Amino acid sequence: MSNRTRQGFGRFAWFILIYTVLVIMWGSYVRATGSGAGCGDHWPLCNGEVVPRAASLERMIEFSHRITSGLSLVFVALLFFWSRSLYKSGDAIRSAAAWSLVFIIGEALVGAALVLLKLVAGNDSVLRAVVIAAHLVNTFLLLYCLSRVAYLTSPLAKSKKLVTGRLRVNFLWCLIGFVLTGSAGAIVALGDTLFPARSLAEGFAEDFSPTAHFLIKLRMWHPLLAVAVGSYILIQCLVLPRLFKGQVNKRWAGVVAGLVILQLAGGFLNWYLLAPVGMQMFHLMLADVTWVALCFWYFSAAELEKDHT
Repeated sequence: MSNRTRQGFGRFAWFILIYTVLVIMWGSYVRATGSGAGCGDHWPLCNGEVVPRAASLERMIEFSHRITSGLSLVFVALLFFWSRSLYKSGDAIRSAAAWSLVFIIGEALVGAALVLLKLVAGNDSVLRAVVIAAHLVNTFLLLYCLSRVAYLTSPLAKSKKLVTGRLRVNFLWCLIGFVLTGSAGAIVALGDTLFPARSLAEGFAEDFSPTAHFLIKLRMWHPLLAVAVGSYILIQCLVLPRLFKGQVNKRWAGVVAGLVILQLAGGFLNWYLLAPVGMQMFHLMLADVTWVALCFWYFSAAELEKDHT
């Protein structure tokens, strides 16, 4: 197979990764504007129609999200089948493409569950919070797999191996902590949408009120978790390049550290401005970009470990 064909595959992988981040951002807009019920409780049809004719704003927002999400599924399926024609069984790129297909199907199933179970619009149940958190975990796993395909098909990569041993444990704690923080953030964003505070003082009072809804009571835990996990990752960015010389990429450590600081600042600004829709979308985009950078740092450690050994 020619190098030009594989380069085309790599560019396609990068396109899908960027496109998926944009689709995720649009999904946050659907949730933040309460447009999730725009197509009623119909799925995959919209209000019982393939193309809705009665075009309310909420319906068009939800319908456009379904179209863009559907294209994501098509793109990832193409990536999967293309990888099978380019790489042998057991190849890391082919494996990551296969898992990407699994998780994009998971995205579609979770989206269907939200609609069919009516866990949209003003629904403030525990089940919706659980499904929203599971949705975020699945999204991060999808981005992890797409990031691996994009990284390994780019000039950034020298090896297809994953880092092993004690260094892997340090990275896994960073990755797990980030996913948990993101899941908490998804639940908090839901609470901000359903129970918006009119002022910081009112928000503080609601957070500590014994009669407040559970989504409001959970709001205080996300920033605490974000600071704790963010601090841990920043420490790892400083410590790992020194402890594992020749195995940890210093440049990627610097990129991750900068993005974590920016993300923490964005979270503070989101809280200070009382979570406007635009700021929520920007905060989520930063989270996705930081997650991808963290994954790239992990992948780069694998190739450096191989060079070191």
